[in-house]
Amino acid sequence: MLADMAMPSGNPHSALAAPIAAATGCAAPRERNDACPGALRLHQAGDGGLARVRVPGGVLGAGQAAALGEAATRLGDGDLHLTSRGNLQLRGLGEGSDVGLARLLDGAGLLPSAAHERVRNIVASPLSGLDGYGHRDIRDQLAELDRLLCASEEARGLSGRFLFGVDDGRGDVVTLGADVTLVAAREGGALLRVGADRDAGALRVDSAHAPAAAVTAAEVFLEAARECGVRAWRVGELPMTGGELAHRVAQRLGDAGRIVPVPPLPEVDDRGPAPGLVTAPAGPVALSVLAPLGRLTGHQWTLLVRTAERDGSGELRLTPWRGVVVPGLAPGRAPGALAALGDAGLVADPASPWRGVGACAGRPGCAKSLTDVRADAAAALTGNGNRNANGDGNGNGDGDGDGNEGGAQALPVYWSGCERRCGHPRGERVEVVAGMGGYRVSVVRGTGGPLPVPLSRHAPHTPYAPHTPHTPHAELAATVAAARNPRSTDEPRPTTTAPSR
Repeated sequence: MLADMAMPSGNPHSALAAPIAAATGCAAPRERNDACPGALRLHQAGDGGLARVRVPGGVLGAGQAAALGEAATRLGDGDLHLTSRGNLQLRGLGEGSDVGLARLLDGAGLLPSAAHERVRNIVASPLSGLDGYGHRDIRDQLAELDRLLCASEEARGLSGRFLFGVDDGRGDVVTLGADVTLVAAREGGALLRVGADRDAGALRVDSAHAPAAAVTAAEVFLEAARECGVRAWRVGELPMTGGELAHRVAQRLGDAGRIVPVPPLPEVDDRGPAPGLVTAPAGPVALSVLAPLGRLTGHQWTLLVRTAERDGSGELRLTPWRGVVVPGLAPGRAPGALAALGDAGLVADPASPWRGVGACAGRPGCAKSLTDVRADAAAALTGNGNRNANGDGNGNGDGDGDGNEGGAQALPVYWSGCERRCGHPRGERVEVVAGMGGYRVSVVRGTGGPLPVPLSRHAPHTPYAPHTPHTPHAELAATVAAARNPRSTDEPRPTTTAPSR
């Protein structure tokens, strides 16, 4: 079982961590080890045990997906929950279910290394090789990165929050703010970016050595944290910039990498791949669907697995935008298969009001949440207080659609049951955060930094109590809709442009 990331015994920095931090400007040491849950170390939530299963790049074989469905049905609450990193969570796990879960996952090949299972955090462009965009198909790099990560003894010290990204050049994964990102270059090879600073330089490496360079960057990060004498979970927690770490990596790689400026990437849709049919100039068709608020029922998951087995290539791809892509369908069968997924309650229409809407677990799953944010989000979105959190997959409610009025693109919106804002996305977004006095609705500009600018501090929410029905709040719905509309804010939002084929 993976141990917590901790300072090695006998480390001379341990006793002097605070003085060193004060003298060098290092980030203050974390007071505890990373408690991020995994598949072997469960978290006890308000609704029972929670397991987070890492799925590098979101890629699952149909057999692996079926094993996850069995685990959810036999050991948990029957649902599967997509995370903002393209991983899966099982909830409602009973006491003692960890052993049975480990056996199921291991038998399906989902635990290649028990010591690394929490650090296999890799997001990848989900449409790579499917739609003709991007500069290369990155699936081979994804598999090699996972293999090398599991082979690195040093990488065992990474926290469960450290994130790798593999971008095929379209720029979708770069926006997620990974700690180490490989970006396919137009002229060949890859750019290795360390940290989320878009202005920092990158290392140019050849494609064959790119996965190894990414693992080296993670190992250099761990060395830097030890030198500073602090626990650091993410690159941004170190006193040095990503550019400074990149120069350290370049020294380690020698002739295999050189620092170059980062070229501009195309603007991408912050809401991820659009639901619907994914077509390429020639070849099979893929299906793209979203799970409303990230929750997939057992029936929906079974239907996805069967579609992949019978009509597709036998593969599912989970996206960091809480969606699922089913590749490899014959053009003649794809429309009918997509319609069946929509009928099952998945979002299959790009104009659905559910697109770009996310939420934390909320009540009753999380005891720290102040309300059932999923029910409130559904009520505000559809204008129907009796909606459950799955809503209407085809977007047939009375919501405001995806906000594409006048050709403008609506901002993503994320609902949080408390100030921790677990699972919130990066980039421009609307945040709806429950507090003791009601919801605060805010617009966040850029990829981080200052606190959001509040638009309203008085939108009410229903205090949570079991069996208490949630009623729609017209004021809240109107405030969120106005915040998502770019025309309601002071700064115009750049229009989305697609990468060249």
